[in-house]
Amino acid sequence: MNYSMIRYILFRLFRIMGGLLMLPFFVAVIYKEYDSAESFFLLIVIMLVVGIVGSHKKPKSTVIYAKEGFAITALAWIFMSLLGAIPFVMTGTIPNYIDALFETISGFTTTGGSILTSVDGMEYSVQFWRTFTHWIGGMGVLVFLIAVMPMVDGYSMHLMRAESPGPVVGKIVPKVKDTAKILYQIYIAITILEIICLIITGLPIYDAVTISFSTVGTGGFSIHDAGIGGYSIASQVVIIVFMALCGVNFTVYYFLINRKPKEAFAIDEVKYYFGTMFVSAALIAINIYRAGILTDGVLSFHHSLFAVVSVMTTTGFGTLDFDKWPMFSKMMLCILSLIGACAGSTGGGFKFSRAIIVIRNARNELNYLVHPKAVKRVYMDGHAVEGTTVKSVSAYLVLYVATFILSCIIVALDNFDFQTTVTSVAATINNIGPGLGMVGPMGNYSEFSNLSKLVLMFDMLAGRLELLPILIFIKPKTWKK
Repeated sequence: MNYSMIRYILFRLFRIMGGLLMLPFFVAVIYKEYDSAESFFLLIVIMLVVGIVGSHKKPKSTVIYAKEGFAITALAWIFMSLLGAIPFVMTGTIPNYIDALFETISGFTTTGGSILTSVDGMEYSVQFWRTFTHWIGGMGVLVFLIAVMPMVDGYSMHLMRAESPGPVVGKIVPKVKDTAKILYQIYIAITILEIICLIITGLPIYDAVTISFSTVGTGGFSIHDAGIGGYSIASQVVIIVFMALCGVNFTVYYFLINRKPKEAFAIDEVKYYFGTMFVSAALIAINIYRAGILTDGVLSFHHSLFAVVSVMTTTGFGTLDFDKWPMFSKMMLCILSLIGACAGSTGGGFKFSRAIIVIRNARNELNYLVHPKAVKRVYMDGHAVEGTTVKSVSAYLVLYVATFILSCIIVALDNFDFQTTVTSVAATINNIGPGLGMVGPMGNYSEFSNLSKLVLMFDMLAGRLELLPILIFIKPKTWKK
């Protein structure tokens, strides 16, 4: 284990954090929130000084392998969360550090579950930081570090693989640093485009910026108690479009930019993603229309599509309280939330690519029972999936289920009802945010015990990093020489 390189990268993260906190500091100055500005400024100075001093000397050995990559990724997200919670405490917005840490981890992991019972009276700068954590965590902390700071390209791929979502992570261009830059350029371009579209629909600039952070990061923190339901239908349509776009593998946009539409539209995952989205929205629209929840067919489809896109991309925004919808609609939304978005997107969940591989592998196994001599392989996008990938997806499913069950058992100690207990774990491990019952679209996580909050924080981090980095990090053997 290269401990020197681990320390070096973590100190670099202090510098990154100091730079990121400058934005809420400027917002505090603009809105004349001088007490908060002072808190942000003090944090900026401390983090920059610690970061510059700590990373001044480069380690003699910059070699990192997969083990270091997983460990650094887990440590980086934990450190960023511990540091990111400090502004909430210092400004007095969330005095309890455990609650502040829950809110911060929920922000960075783009979960969107909150312990706050009201956000309407929150200061502009703190609200900005809260939604900005979604944007930072959406593409990834270490991907940002790779994009803006010099790294040893041959080894930084281990960091990118450990942090990026999906069963297979590769470079879209030869150099990892260039790949990270391209991803962030696309990410920034989508963010700016949504801000402009929301302003055109009549949203104030501040609302447009903060909501775009939450949408593009597929996080779901809203800046008003009414959520997205308080905005116009036009604004909601814009949010639907950008939630859906950010649930797509960003490689698709790279192909489109480089005029390779054939490669972009040949990706199986994207076809199933959009097909499932519209079919599910139509079924739920019919269900809530026939149940009398909404008497207008067009509005029924609009709100059902919003809910479907929101849970599929694990954004967690809401226009209506779907916890009051018929059981069929709630069950559909729960299943969609477990599957999640595409690999290589900012969305969470199990991922469509993994679901496709699991289903096709299961089909092959059934065929094998009937035809033992037949040789069947799993195919995606017209290419055979490597056996190691199929095995890793199966292993991930086992770890996912085991983590889910263990978390449910511990959270059950709070003695809440069944749907609250189960969906709170599902909502955090899949980085969705809202569940059902107490943690529904209009609820929050404030009533949970500190033990349950710690478990749910672990689930949020494990879900965002797709289990392996966190599980490898807590494994004692990882740290032995």
